[in-house]
Amino acid sequence: MHVPVASALVAYRQVQGMAEPGRPQRASQGIARTWPTGRTAAAGGFAPAGLGVWPTIGETLRAWLRAEAGPGRLLPWVPVAFGAGIAVYFAADHEPVLWVAAATALLLTLGAVLLRRSRLFVPALLIAAVAAGFAMATWKTARIGHTVLAKPLYSVSLSGFVETRDIRERTDRFVLRVTAMEAQRSDVRLDRVRLSVRKGTAPEVGSFVQLKARLMPPISPVRPGSYDFARDMFFQGIGASGFVMGAITASVPPDAGGLRLRYAAFMQGLRDAIDARIRATLEGDNRAIATALLTGRRDAITTPVNDAMFVSGLGHVLSISGYHMAVVAGVVFFAVRALLALVPGLAVGFAIKKWSAAAALVAAAFYLLLSGAEVATQRSFFMTAVVLIAVMVDRRAITFRTLAVAALIVLAVAPEALVHPSFQMSFAATLGLVALVQIGMPNLFASPDHSATARIALWGGREIAMLFGASLIAGLATTPYAAFHFHRVTPFGVLANLAAMPVVSALVMPAGLLGLLAAPFGLDGVFWWLMGIGIDWMIAVSRWVAALPGAVGRIPAFGSAALVAASLGIILMGLLRTPLRWSGALVLLGAIAWGLSVRQPDILIAGDGASVAVRGGDGRLHLIRATKDGFLLKEWLAADADPRDAASASLADGVSCDESGCVTPLADGRLVALALRIDALADDCSRAALVVTARPAPADCAAMVVDRQRLTRQGALALTRNGDGFAVQPVRARGADRPWSPAAAGEGDFDGSLAPKTAAPRNPDATPSEADLQAED
Repeated sequence: MHVPVASALVAYRQVQGMAEPGRPQRASQGIARTWPTGRTAAAGGFAPAGLGVWPTIGETLRAWLRAEAGPGRLLPWVPVAFGAGIAVYFAADHEPVLWVAAATALLLTLGAVLLRRSRLFVPALLIAAVAAGFAMATWKTARIGHTVLAKPLYSVSLSGFVETRDIRERTDRFVLRVTAMEAQRSDVRLDRVRLSVRKGTAPEVGSFVQLKARLMPPISPVRPGSYDFARDMFFQGIGASGFVMGAITASVPPDAGGLRLRYAAFMQGLRDAIDARIRATLEGDNRAIATALLTGRRDAITTPVNDAMFVSGLGHVLSISGYHMAVVAGVVFFAVRALLALVPGLAVGFAIKKWSAAAALVAAAFYLLLSGAEVATQRSFFMTAVVLIAVMVDRRAITFRTLAVAALIVLAVAPEALVHPSFQMSFAATLGLVALVQIGMPNLFASPDHSATARIALWGGREIAMLFGASLIAGLATTPYAAFHFHRVTPFGVLANLAAMPVVSALVMPAGLLGLLAAPFGLDGVFWWLMGIGIDWMIAVSRWVAALPGAVGRIPAFGSAALVAASLGIILMGLLRTPLRWSGALVLLGAIAWGLSVRQPDILIAGDGASVAVRGGDGRLHLIRATKDGFLLKEWLAADADPRDAASASLADGVSCDESGCVTPLADGRLVALALRIDALADDCSRAALVVTARPAPADCAAMVVDRQRLTRQGALALTRNGDGFAVQPVRARGADRPWSPAAAGEGDFDGSLAPKTAAPRNPDATPSEADLQAED
């Protein structure tokens, strides 16, 4: 998910020092001079020598602003504005009207064109870009619109074509394009469903099957502010998930299934063939990681190794991203150019550098298709393609303009990528790395002594310094997003990347590419063996770093507003060229303080009402649950920065249960009850301050109540004590109705608070709270 640190080195080496024969090399070749020189910076930021006095603050600020508005400075801000429009779309309560959004964007764009010679052109263009991003996201949702399952369905008869198949650690999973669907007491029709089956029983991609399945609605967020998997599934065209019941029967399809299905079957067969060749030499996690690096299938990696990779900061290696694309393109570029350079006539008379870039582009495109062309991989390919095309047309390759064009392409093709952690982390890291390439690397590679001896002596130090700097910058740039989405940071990520990434870049990936080339000739075994050696080293490094004291930096959950502020700070620091960029550091520091000061909820309630977490007097969550949902519990504990796991016995401390329900006290002594049976409601309503039930609650209940009707309308809830009552934060806010999370049918409207009806009794055995003691005084 991260853009890895070594991609900066690969990209820089790809364009630096690549002059054609007969053309002198320059230290700045391939580097865009978009950052001001020392003289320009002095003129824009400080008083020129000889004035004798400093200019006023106002004059200095105006000079900086003029420098920021100079030629070539606007383009990088256009994708920022475009992305802001997409963010506004996803923040809307209900679906916008497409023709209104499109007409607004068109009119604002026309206005910007008419104002192109005016001082208002820049703000007009940015406003038009915001409107265009909003309209593009609206159009994408309307274009792929499909039915989303609202209620569980049991014993559903399905028939259709298998489009994708995933091999996981314990089970397999596949996506079925539904051609026929029958369910009792339901006339819903779904386009695609994702089904789980026993390991090793998933049908072949492209086959036509008939089966029975239990279908569930897409997973909604397990707590307010957590990741929305239902949104992801909607943009993948999937309307439900579930599991197969009984046998899967292959049958004769009613039609051929289309060209797209035949292509998917061909690519899946190619991936299976590659995995079979790797399996002949490697096994276990080595095989799973090798397959993940080459084909994108990473679900078969065991949990301990997967956790160690992400805790150590090496998890980005498992997801095909900018690093993998950069290595593939770089290896092909240098290999092809070296082979062409062996022919003197070609090296002297032809642009072999451009030929090599074209070959690298073809290789990157094949790698995109082989790996499944997920959104993260598409983003990586577009970025790599823009760089290679720039080389082919004699343009500077590593620039902010390159990044801007790649971002615009990705957001135009897949607006939903903006809210995905992969996009956020990748572009944040890439922004930092591009700044490093344009600022630090030219100075790092410029040696005052041009003798061959001096260059050889300094080479190792420069490479290490550059890798360290790239690791540090990429790690810092991605930290806010890792903290927001995964509630953790990697304090030793730089150490892990410095130790492992050179081996991955120099051994693992090149050996994998050579193995692909040698496989048709039956000579690939030695390359998989070499790849396994490098993977062993990477796993050893990840386990060592993950075992270091303090390797897991847990961060409590915070709101998206703090993440937006952090993103703004990173953008300001990356795109501004004058000392104004340090305003971004102030914004970033403010965002960090904001995120760390967020108060955590006192009660978490699952969307099905079967699990409740209550913060007790010890400040930790205590769990009441009627079902075992490991994923939900893992997410709740991670968001609370709680190091305990789902099997911890301390999760049930202070919880009293019988067959009718459970109760546990809050920090102030008031009781929270989970009623599992109707006959428990009468007792709970008289004794507890808050009653949670998945059943309809009686109207005369004296306690505050969260019942089935409220949970159906609002989903999972987070409750924070507010006097004697609670402030309520739901997953689905009042009036929210989106295609991937449609509003529930039925009556009932709920506000954002719960207030007690009467003074609820407290637990007589509970320790008095500070508020109680103050009240008694």
